[in-house]
Amino acid sequence: MLGFAAQSLGIQCMFLDPSQDPPAAVAGPVISEAFDSLDALAKLARDCDVITYEFENVPVASVMAVEADCRISPPPAALEYAQDRLAEKQLFESLQIPVPGFRVVDSTADLRQAAEALGVPLVVKTRRFGYDGKGQAILRDTADADAVVSELGGSGLIAEQFVRFDREVSAIGVRAVSGQIVTYPLSQNQHREGILRVSRAPAEDGRIGAAANDYLYRLLTKLNYVGVLALELFVCGDSLFANEFAPRVHNSGHWTIEGANVSQFENHIRAVTGMPVVEPSLYGFPGMINIIGTMPFDKELFHKSAAVLHDYGKSPRPGRKLGHATVIGNSISDRDARLTGLQMALDES
Repeated sequence: MLGFAAQSLGIQCMFLDPSQDPPAAVAGPVISEAFDSLDALAKLARDCDVITYEFENVPVASVMAVEADCRISPPPAALEYAQDRLAEKQLFESLQIPVPGFRVVDSTADLRQAAEALGVPLVVKTRRFGYDGKGQAILRDTADADAVVSELGGSGLIAEQFVRFDREVSAIGVRAVSGQIVTYPLSQNQHREGILRVSRAPAEDGRIGAAANDYLYRLLTKLNYVGVLALELFVCGDSLFANEFAPRVHNSGHWTIEGANVSQFENHIRAVTGMPVVEPSLYGFPGMINIIGTMPFDKELFHKSAAVLHDYGKSPRPGRKLGHATVIGNSISDRDARLTGLQMALDES
């Protein structure tokens, strides 16, 4: 999707992807090497004017290895913070962005102390390499502390207060090289089994939207950021608590391709290549459903639901995001009815 957005702006992309059948091959040449291959990184730096990434588990060392030879956006520091949940939480606190209570956990004793200080249930996570619900467990009873710590590797963990939130939203913004910042309307997100299933926009009232954008501005400015950044937030009454941020284009903003005058992908390419970014505005009321695990055989169901399908060309696998479909409603109720109808059709296929 970044490659297609670049093409629309007359920009050519080259990709580095270790997978055998990379989806990006439809949008440009692919170097099929590991993310830490020095030869592959050197080729990228030699042949490209700017390097960006769309996956936060790319090794920071790989990005820094080519930083002297090619402009890197977003900055490696953002990647470093996002790869360590403790560093991320400490960054939020330094910027006075509210977070649930948390404690470092490197042993069963640490987890029991965290439970005593914060109460149960607790969400226990690996500090690194967790996404889509992976690398985390819920501690509901201190008697299970040893089992939870063992399940997650024994150390290098963080325990967070379990937040009984009203809804989860994501704030997506983009910062240009010039320092210009624009933001998208908040997306309201629905997860199941730790995986994003549905996003709806807009999902804000003035109070929540203003606070979320303020937090975005603080992050983008502190990191001297260039590109798209997504901040995931829990809404609890009139309060917001930061969950995590992603230094990249984000799944909860995929609806922007059809649902806005400028997609997050185009604005990211604009930012990292030094172009001005464009202020987003919505087309109606967008909604998005992720296609998880298997792709429906009958693609006509998307046409019948007036939905636009994006098939990523990935092989089926339980829990894997294979594509997404976007609907645009004339009203909130119309959008939600379209999403419900599409989900029912997907469930029956």
